[in-house]
Amino acid sequence: MSKLIINGFSEFQTYVGKELGASKFIQVTQEQINKFADATLDHQWIHTDPVRAANGPFKSTIAHGYLALSLVPYLWEEIADIQNVKMLVNYGIEKMKFNQPVLVNNEVRLRVTLKSLNDLRGITKAEMDIVMDIKDNAKPAFTATIIFLYHFNK
Repeated sequence: MSKLIINGFSEFQTYVGKELGASKFIQVTQEQINKFADATLDHQWIHTDPVRAANGPFKSTIAHGYLALSLVPYLWEEIADIQNVKMLVNYGIEKMKFNQPVLVNNEVRLRVTLKSLNDLRGITKAEMDIVMDIKDNAKPAFTATIIFLYHFNK
C-alpha cells in the first residue's frame, strides 16, 4: 500500500466523494490500554484488570473507546501525506458512533473517504468519513465524520 500524496487544495479537491485509502493494521496492546488509563484517570476494570475481565462480558480487557479514537491522527498519516501545509488543526468530530469494542490485542485500521472540502478564506476545511475496522470482525469499532482545518502555504 502506497501513501497518497496530495500537493495542495486543488489536488485535494479532486478526491471529494472518493475513498482515500486504508492504513495498515496495528495491534492494540494491554500496555497501551494501561498507559491510556493512567493518562485519562480511567482505570475501570474492563480496561485494566485482565483477570476480572476474563470473566466479564467480553472475556478479555477492552480498549477505551477514546483510545481507539485517539489513533486516528497516526493512522491518517499512514494513508495520506498532505504536502505544503504549515499547520493542521483538529476541528471537530460529528456523528461519532462506537459500534464494537476493541479487545486487547485486536488489530485495527482506518479507512477514510473525503466527504467535502471547502476553502474558508484561505483555510481548508476537510470533512472525512472514517471507519475503524477491527481485523476479522464484520462490525467496525466506530464510524464518524472528522473535520480537519489545513492551513496551506501560499
